[in-house]
Amino acid sequence: QVQLVESGGGLVQFGGSLRLSCAASTSIFNFKVVAWYRQAPGKERELVASMTAGGVTNYAEFVEGRFTISRDNPRNTNNRVYLQMNSLKPEDTAVYYCKAVQGVIVYWGQGTQVTVSS
Repeated sequence: QVQLVESGGGLVQFGGSLRLSCAASTSIFNFKVVAWYRQAPGKERELVASMTAGGVTNYAEFVEGRFTISRDNPRNTNNRVYLQMNSLKPEDTAVYYCKAVQGVIVYWGQGTQVTVSS
């Protein structure tokens, strides 16, 4: 059973930065896609950013160049995916989840809370 564990969330002021980390119990290169989603109170879970095994990235429109998804170097420790978030806004407040797809199986982490104060 694959496990995903997010970390790095917290409280940050408007315009600040956070770096989220998602640690997988296996190499992230075993996954077809890894992604970050978020869910704000009363809203549906939405895609923030994704990366394919080949390194192709995709971002939601609201990211507007502020966030960057990345992963560990395959030559080193290769089980983490990151989300660097800059220029944070109050509307970025949400629980952020890591998602990984392996074949037809989808795995989710437990989420990490990000709160941006105005």
